[in-house]
Amino acid sequence: FIFFRSVDEDRKIEYKAAVEIQSWFRGCRVRAYLRYLNKMVIFIQKWWRGYRSRRYFRKMVETAYFIMKMNFYNEMAVRIQKRWRGYYVRKYIHNYYLLKKYLEAISVNNEIVRSELQEYTEMMEKEEKRKELEKKEKEEKYQAQKMHYLLSTEQIAGIYNSPFKKSPDPMEVLLRKSKPLSHRQQEMKSLFADKLYDWPTCRRALTSSTAQPLPPIVRQKPQGPFRDTAEVLRQRYKPLEPTLRVAASINSPLEKAREEMKREEWRNIHDNEFLLFSSYHKNEKYDPSIHRSGKYVQETYGIKQFREVQRKKWVSNK
Repeated sequence: FIFFRSVDEDRKIEYKAAVEIQSWFRGCRVRAYLRYLNKMVIFIQKWWRGYRSRRYFRKMVETAYFIMKMNFYNEMAVRIQKRWRGYYVRKYIHNYYLLKKYLEAISVNNEIVRSELQEYTEMMEKEEKRKELEKKEKEEKYQAQKMHYLLSTEQIAGIYNSPFKKSPDPMEVLLRKSKPLSHRQQEMKSLFADKLYDWPTCRRALTSSTAQPLPPIVRQKPQGPFRDTAEVLRQRYKPLEPTLRVAASINSPLEKAREEMKREEWRNIHDNEFLLFSSYHKNEKYDPSIHRSGKYVQETYGIKQFREVQRKKWVSNK
């Protein structure tokens, strides 16, 4: 017994030692495996994060390069537009040489116009002076003819021929050159004055004018799409012609036909009074409607109600 007991105790001690060794070994193996997994996870995360960072950085570099390139292109486009617009404006809009040439042409044209206007004004002034001189000469000549009687003679010196002057007066020379006014010219000159003088006093009889009569006034047709005067007057003063509606009476055949049609329409409406609990309507003959041609014809849509009971469609007799 004692031998078996000691053997059993040794077996239990050995079993416990084996269990402890196995647990320690298994713990070491699991911990080593976990360390390996942790190291692999860190390696995978490091690789993945590096890949993402490199991809993001590459994308950021591409975006920055694209922006820089677009800015460069925009700047170059602005320079090209600036050069072209400056060239276009200088050549076609604000061309200095063309503007200078235009102003020079305007100044030359202004000088020509000014000189022509100056010549024209000088010519007009000369013409006015010549007319004034001619008018003065005519007046002086007329006065000399009118005062011809003041001319000096061999016996008596005139008022313009003073003996105290060395040379005679210019009026005296003009009187010598001119001829006196004739009696006819004086009469013709005073003809209008005599009429004007004799008119208020009525000392002269009224005589008809010997001048030719005035020509008749020619009435030409006015320009434009105007009708003849006779036609317009004929249309204005034509008699009244009433229309058929005005000329016909109220009780015309057309009105009578319309009234008859209205009465026929009102006949189709049933105005019979409904009598409750009465068999009056049962004796009436059925008048089929227009959309029915027989008794057993399929009825059109909208006649049957959705709450109607259809016993023929029942599956079983209830």
